Amino acid sequence: MALDIVGAGFGRTGTLSLKIALEKLGFNKTYHMMEVFQNPQHLDLWTQALDSGNCDWDSLFDGYRASVDWPACSYWQTLADYYPDSKVILSLRNPDSWFDSVHKTIYPSTLKGLATEDTQIKQWAEWANKLIWEKTFSGRITDREYAVNVFNENIKAVKKNITTDRLLIFEAAEGWPPLCEFLGCDIPDEPYPRTNSAEEFLQRK
Repeated sequence: MALDIVGAGFGRTGTLSLKIALEKLGFNKTYHMMEVFQNPQHLDLWTQALDSGNCDWDSLFDGYRASVDWPACSYWQTLADYYPDSKVILSLRNPDSWFDSVHKTIYPSTLKGLATEDTQIKQWAEWANKLIWEKTFSGRITDREYAVNVFNENIKAVKKNITTDRLLIFEAAEGWPPLCEFLGCDIPDEPYPRTNSAEEFLQRK
């Protein structure tokens, strides 16, 4: 099964809400970082992608119709090329708000995982640290100006390399209408999902 949708937005841009929204629209299942936790066998393929820039995407995404969030968003260009009929969704939020959210949630979560004695969690944290904080942000995620610049450069790259007819630039606050219009779906008779706020994230820790 090929991916119908490739998410190009970084984590903490409403990606879990987007996952839920896409699944409600029939794009079931949608890949998110949570899938790596739930499928530890995927870590070998993601490690291969981290080492080489590529892996067996069809095996990794078997049974999935869409991808959002890290780790998949790190490979949005590769995936968009590999699945040429897919559409691309660039999820966004205010860059400074994004930076603050990262430092309340997923960055300290990685640091906590690196320090644990739980072998499986530590393995995940080491991989996530290499992919996100070292590779994507060159080890400078605590530098606001640098990290925000990386965030903004990713947006520029997506806009430059994905044709407008294939791309949706989307903020969760816009809700269902632009998403459903882009995907050719009816608008559900329920509010757009709102989940995984920093407060909710911290409550799960």
